[in-house]
Amino acid sequence: MTSGTRNYAIVTAAYWGFTLSDGALRMLVLLHFYRLGHSPFTLAFLFLLYEAMGVVANLVGGWLATRFGIARMLAVGLATQIAGFLLLSALSPDWTAAVSVAWVVVAQGVCGVAKDLTKTASKSAIKATAGDASGRLFRWVAFFTGSKNAMKGLGFFLGGVLLQALGFQAALWTLAGLLALVFLGVVAFVPPLMGKGRASSSARELFAKQRGLNLLAAARLVLFGARDVWFVVGVPVFLYASGWTFTMVGAFLALWTIGYGVVQAAAPALVPRSGDGLSAEVPAARWWSAGLALVPMALAVPVVLQVPHLEWVVVAGLGVFGVAFAVNSSIHSYLVLAYAGSEKAAEDVGFYYAANAMGRFVGTLLSGLLYQWGGLAWALAGSAAMLTACWALTLALPVDKG
Repeated sequence: MTSGTRNYAIVTAAYWGFTLSDGALRMLVLLHFYRLGHSPFTLAFLFLLYEAMGVVANLVGGWLATRFGIARMLAVGLATQIAGFLLLSALSPDWTAAVSVAWVVVAQGVCGVAKDLTKTASKSAIKATAGDASGRLFRWVAFFTGSKNAMKGLGFFLGGVLLQALGFQAALWTLAGLLALVFLGVVAFVPPLMGKGRASSSARELFAKQRGLNLLAAARLVLFGARDVWFVVGVPVFLYASGWTFTMVGAFLALWTIGYGVVQAAAPALVPRSGDGLSAEVPAARWWSAGLALVPMALAVPVVLQVPHLEWVVVAGLGVFGVAFAVNSSIHSYLVLAYAGSEKAAEDVGFYYAANAMGRFVGTLLSGLLYQWGGLAWALAGSAAMLTACWALTLALPVDKG
């Protein structure tokens, strides 16, 4: 095994551990507070600072990873997540609803910083370890992204199990202990200076990205906003309101996310390849984004008509959406590294995932608002509008790195 392959395997395993805990955290918070009687908008509000902090964390994390090395930023991200879990575990049932919500929002903000510091460092490591071979880069990106989302799905299930078996506080302590082991592994085995380079010396230089990265970042923003606008609050609340139990909802979301991850990992087999890494992949991004935009449009029709057994129609639609979204996400994750320069790959990745975090923030906010205003139909309309914008942006993507 080469040193590049070894480092890629170690970083991937570390990110698996982080993502498992992060998926469990989302399910713990969502189910615990829904059980306490909070509204869909309040549930969305609990995650807003989590998503908003990701914008700053990605930008700063990319710069710091370039300045100090990827391993150090991985360690900082893991330690921050542990701190967020311990802060959240201090929540008291004796506090008022307003104080409890505020405390959770702040704790979630800490975890949001942790997530995106860890993500930026981990995905930058792929560029640092894969070399210049575009075929290997696409395969490694696809496996990393797909396996990460499969672990997130397992995390959803783990969160439900831990909440039921141990309760809210003990579940958070258990997750903090798991991450402490991952932290020790990163410190012991990841080369400390991997990915270190010359960081940007000014904010203007940090934000002065080439056209391809700017367009891809904008497309990523609306792509992930389009997913979260109906997935974060709308889908779980809709299924629960249709008679599903918490266990059924959690298991379905876990299976959906695992399946989504499997498709992401298989994406290189579904996308035409080119020697330059862009001339076939960019047109593929355009076609797949066009197809994805049609899914929420089509699904909105039976939702508006309130057809019989609507929850199963929505489940089937989610399956189709998941396949198309997974391929889109995998292509985008590859393209950002294909466009990125080698010297400042971490900064480029951080800039791109800051847009990703902003998309999640907007989608999470609209998920609560649109569902509360007009139910699942409005959430689907919001998703369709964002995906149409995503398709329009991919039409302008360049097929070279200039």
